[in-house]
Amino acid sequence: MALEPAPFFTDVKPGREGGVAHWAVTSDGKRIRVGHWPLAGAKGTVLLFPGRTEYIEKYGTTAAELAARGLGTIAVDWRGQGLADRLLDDPLVGHVESFTDYQKDVAALMRSARELGLPRPYFLLAHSMGGCIGLRAVMEGLGVQAAAFTGPMWGIYVKPHLRTVANFLAKAMPHIGKGHALPPGTIRSPYVLTDPFEDNMLTTDPEMFDMMRDQLHAHPDLSLGGPSYIWLREAFAETLHLASRPAPSLPAVTYLGTRERIVSIPPIHKRMADWKGGRLEMVEGAEHEVLMEAPAIRVPVLDDLQKHFLGSVTS
Repeated sequence: MALEPAPFFTDVKPGREGGVAHWAVTSDGKRIRVGHWPLAGAKGTVLLFPGRTEYIEKYGTTAAELAARGLGTIAVDWRGQGLADRLLDDPLVGHVESFTDYQKDVAALMRSARELGLPRPYFLLAHSMGGCIGLRAVMEGLGVQAAAFTGPMWGIYVKPHLRTVANFLAKAMPHIGKGHALPPGTIRSPYVLTDPFEDNMLTTDPEMFDMMRDQLHAHPDLSLGGPSYIWLREAFAETLHLASRPAPSLPAVTYLGTRERIVSIPPIHKRMADWKGGRLEMVEGAEHEVLMEAPAIRVPVLDDLQKHFLGSVTS
């Protein structure tokens, strides 16, 4: 698989210097983007699986913080977001035909890491929707030494009085030709561009919130709004399927903010309680994006990540 140079934006909070991006093509012909931050003498490479609506540049700061702890990073723009191929005529609607399609993106990312000669061992760091994709990947033998998840989407949060309606619409609307439409309560605009920092559900750190907003203002092509009905249907199905499968034999840690309001919380507690060799760390005061939190919250998590990843090599 030949890797071709891809755009990589460094004008807004670039994080670690030297980051580069490449185009990669999946087995079904989708063009995705992979980005990595080379690190001489790295003790391993973190495979960073972003969440829905996210993009490589958002994790420049995380890559810098991991590099300070001896770890290189490679991240991906999933199909349908970032600069990867968008899947609908309306590029602001998040979409995927099947959640298993994301595993083709994972395979392309792994081929890219090998072609780039990134240092082993590999470690998985997966956020939100990336946590859902990552869970299936490790269940199916992803070649990583250890895994870590932040606010993983192992269940779709829907207000209790709306759950029945949401499930019905997610299945019914595609049957009447409305599968690409947005569900009620979602919009085409990115959350950080429409909602104020006050009481936002992502981070308590105003600098990080401004970074997300500034990156999208500077590069609108990175923007993504709400998901399609088909995405929602497939997400419901995928989380139910994964909940029925046992955890793999792999050291794992999950970081969950005590102020989490985006993903469903009970499936996270259940999964980690049943994961042999796994642990759940509640992060006091954190919202959904633990890695985008204020330094007082974020730095202890990163320190623990370093111990978790590198400790799995020596244990």
